[in-house]
Amino acid sequence: MRKKIRWGILSTANIGRRVIPAIHASRNGEVAAVGSRTLERARAFAAEQAIPRAYGSYEALLADSEIDAIYLPLPNSLHAEWAVRCAETGIPTLLEKPFASDAGEAQSIADAFSERDVMLAEAFMYRFHPQHTKVKELIAAGGIGRLEIINSSFTFPISDEGNIRLSKALAGGSLMDVGCYCVNLMRFMTGEEPASVSASARIGASTGVDEALAATLRFPSGTIGHFDCGLRAQRQHSYTLKGSAGMIIVPTSFVPDRSADTLVQHWQGDDYAEYVIPAVDQYQLMVEDFAAALLSGRSPRFPAADAVCNMAVVDTLLAEAR
Repeated sequence: MRKKIRWGILSTANIGRRVIPAIHASRNGEVAAVGSRTLERARAFAAEQAIPRAYGSYEALLADSEIDAIYLPLPNSLHAEWAVRCAETGIPTLLEKPFASDAGEAQSIADAFSERDVMLAEAFMYRFHPQHTKVKELIAAGGIGRLEIINSSFTFPISDEGNIRLSKALAGGSLMDVGCYCVNLMRFMTGEEPASVSASARIGASTGVDEALAATLRFPSGTIGHFDCGLRAQRQHSYTLKGSAGMIIVPTSFVPDRSADTLVQHWQGDDYAEYVIPAVDQYQLMVEDFAAALLSGRSPRFPAADAVCNMAVVDTLLAEAR
C-alpha cells in the first residue's frame, strides 16, 4: 500500500501558493505535477513551487498515470467542466471553494463522482482548524446555553480591478468568494439548513458583481444568523455565537496566520475564559485528511453533499439580493 498520495495541481492559480506548501509539508502527500494552459507558465510555476513535472494543458495533467489525486483551484466558472473531467478520468479531486457557479452545477459535479465511486471533497480549509472544534465542544457542553444568534463577517479590500473575484463572467462576487464561508460556518455550527433567508447587496457599477452583501438566515431550531461580506471593505474575518447563557467570539476565524496562535473567547454568564489554540496550518490538515481518506478507503470528513447544500443557500441569497 502506498504511504503518500501523489497530487496533481490543475491550474497555476494563486491559491495554490498556500495549498502546495501544505502538501509539501504533509505526512501523506507529495506534489507530483502541475498543469496550466501554457507549458511556459506551467514550467515557471513548477520551478517556483518545487514541482517535478509540468504540463502545458489540463488534459495532459489528467492523462498522467502517476497522479493519485487532483487539487482543482480554477476560477469558479470552470469548476464544473474540469471537475467532471476529473471524475470521468477516475481521479479523486479536492475542489476549491465555492464548489461551482451554482447549485445545479454543484449537483452535477457530485453526481459525476458518485456515479463512478470516485472521491470528492470541497476545499473549505477553515473547518480543519482546531479552534472550531473547541467552539463546538463548548457548545455541546452547554457553555452558552441555547444558541440564539450567530454573527459573522468576512471582508477585505481588492485594489486590482482585474482580479477574477470582480469578474461576473467568472462567477465572482463577495458572496461567492468570502460570504460562502459565513454561510458554511452557520450551517456547520447549527447542523441545520436555513428555513428562510434574506439579503441585500451593493452591485458594482462596472463589475456587475456583489461587492458587498449582508444577509440574515433563520434556522429551524430558532437560531438567527447574520453576516456581511465584502471585497471593498477593511479586512475582517470573525464570528460571534450568542446563547441563552453565554457567548463565544473567534476573532480570527477563517484565514488565521499559520504561524500564529489563535484565540477562542468564552463568556458563561459573568465568567470569562479564553483558550489559546496553538498555531497550525489548516491547509495542511485539510490535504492530510483527504489523503488519509484516500489511502484508507474511508470517506472524506465532509461529504460532497454538504457542498451542494452550501451552494443552494448561496443561490438563494444571490437571488434575494438581486
